[in-house]
Amino acid sequence: MKQSRRYLVGISALLVLVVGGGVALGRALNKDDELAEDGTPKSMDVILAEIRSLMQDYSIEAYIVPSVDAHNSEYISQHDRRLQYVTNFTGSAGTAIITLGQAALWTDSRYHLQADGELDAAHWTLMREGLPGVPTRDEWLLANLSPGALVGTDPFLIASTEYGRLGSVLAQRGYRLIALERNLVDIVWNNRPPQTADELLPLPLAYSGRRAADKVQAVRVTLQEHGANAIIVSALDEIAWLVNLRGSDILYNPVFFAYLIVSHTQLHLYTNADRINATVRAHLASEGVGELEVRDYRDILPGIDEYVRGGNRLMVSTACSQALYAAIPADQRLQQYSPVAKLKAVKNAVEAAGMRRAHVRDGAAVVRYLHWLEQSVDGGNVTELSGAAQLHDFRRQQDLFVDLSFAAISAFGPNGAIVHYSPSEDTDRPITRDGIYLIDSGGQYLDGTTDVTRSVHLGEPTAFQRECFTRVLKGFLSVAAAVFPVRASGTTFDVLARKALWDVGLDYGHGTGHGIGAFLGVHEYPPSFVSNSASPSNQGLVENMFSSNEPGYYEPGQFGVRIEDIVQVVNATAATVPYDFNGRGALTFHTNTLVPIQQRLIERALLSPAELAQLNAYHRRVLEEVGPLLLQQNDPGAHQWLTEATKEMVAAS
Repeated sequence: MKQSRRYLVGISALLVLVVGGGVALGRALNKDDELAEDGTPKSMDVILAEIRSLMQDYSIEAYIVPSVDAHNSEYISQHDRRLQYVTNFTGSAGTAIITLGQAALWTDSRYHLQADGELDAAHWTLMREGLPGVPTRDEWLLANLSPGALVGTDPFLIASTEYGRLGSVLAQRGYRLIALERNLVDIVWNNRPPQTADELLPLPLAYSGRRAADKVQAVRVTLQEHGANAIIVSALDEIAWLVNLRGSDILYNPVFFAYLIVSHTQLHLYTNADRINATVRAHLASEGVGELEVRDYRDILPGIDEYVRGGNRLMVSTACSQALYAAIPADQRLQQYSPVAKLKAVKNAVEAAGMRRAHVRDGAAVVRYLHWLEQSVDGGNVTELSGAAQLHDFRRQQDLFVDLSFAAISAFGPNGAIVHYSPSEDTDRPITRDGIYLIDSGGQYLDGTTDVTRSVHLGEPTAFQRECFTRVLKGFLSVAAAVFPVRASGTTFDVLARKALWDVGLDYGHGTGHGIGAFLGVHEYPPSFVSNSASPSNQGLVENMFSSNEPGYYEPGQFGVRIEDIVQVVNATAATVPYDFNGRGALTFHTNTLVPIQQRLIERALLSPAELAQLNAYHRRVLEEVGPLLLQQNDPGAHQWLTEATKEMVAAS
């Protein structure tokens, strides 16, 4: 009897729990901290043994631990780092599956090297996704379960679309995927950091460019068009954008933990009520937000149930959790790609102008850092960590700076081959003139978010390093110069970026571009430039979307090369595209990032005259726009360095 009460099977059982008040699942959202009595860290042996004991109590043979939080966030708070707690893997994307006798972690090629160094091979098997012979999670489960086995997961930590897909795969072989009432990792995590609920920052119209009331009205138009009575918004960046509030609940991400239900007449905000103070309420009133009811964050399921019992038809995103999805009967549920995400992805004129201004200041910070690095490297005391700290300091000196947009990927030599490497005290390497240094970093400013990568060699690069860098550069320039029709697929640009590498049998294992927020997440979708045309975030490009352009190449154990700028989708001129795709509309990119590309690493013979002209034109822009700011900041040395770094390149003789 004890075991039968401990899990929920499918949607109907979850609905029974919701109607009963949502108490059990509501607790899974947040506060399990009172369960911890002894905060002594546990060994991996103990953690896995305790989870397996709970699995036996719940009668499940496999338990899935994803890397996301209840909002399907890529970057998560310390409170939600369940995957890291059970595996020691610190990457932002991965899935663990624990059985009674095995434990395996799946992650993509960005993290293969990192995971290999972080996992304890005595307890964990690394599954390098995408490599030949590596089973998928589905294949592995089907090969390792006994007849009729149950597979458990936390319904708040799995997207409803994935829950349905995986459930169907398992059911075809006689297995069942079930939603547990409690998260097993939370139960055993005795020294879990508390959840954050810091003060909120109202974002003035001078930076948001559009009142919250107007954004909410646009959402209500969508509801009307689809015959829905309300929408449940669960993505944190969408909520922050919609109400023009920013937070700090997740490091480097100006968001706050909340859910939002928007109906035709009301807004229900589920968050920590204490931070909706007089200042925030005054802001919302000035934004034209009408009736706003604030409820406790953990009351989202009872709140949904009120709408359900009222006979309302509710819209949810394809990325919403299974817990939210299952709380709505099928005949009252409408699921589609988030309309809020689509609205947010197209920046208004104020946001677009702010992004451009932020990149000028950010460019000045990065130029000052690269000049400082060139001047300081021979001292022998510059390391990946100290270099990243110095760059942070240069950004901190810029107007409207709030924080970094992510922890800098400051990677020298072989560490550069780890795509999402983050230096630590254990891995910190000195930066010298004997290898390639890759610095991928960004800032959060009140008027925009930045993300830039430059790869530099402070000594004499090898011929192979120059070839790799130049082939990456050719793809980078090809994307930057692209002309394309409205709603062009992101797969187009992925191919453009890879061709020069593919020509000689080289490639990279990550996407070519991701959307970026306006003082929001450094990764935002849509748009996305990826190989998979079926990716949900591949919504097609329209004017005033912003994306990264970041091809790369990584030689394991030796070096990594990546060049990354943020580009803005703009209208192409009629002179450039006279036929305008038969009236469909022609678009191109404007490059926002303003940081020179190191000429020392370029093999000029591989660049065409058109590519040289494009690079020279870009470097003239960098000098014209960033140079005056360097002089204003009283850094003539950096200005002189920039003048040299942007000098015109001529074709190889």
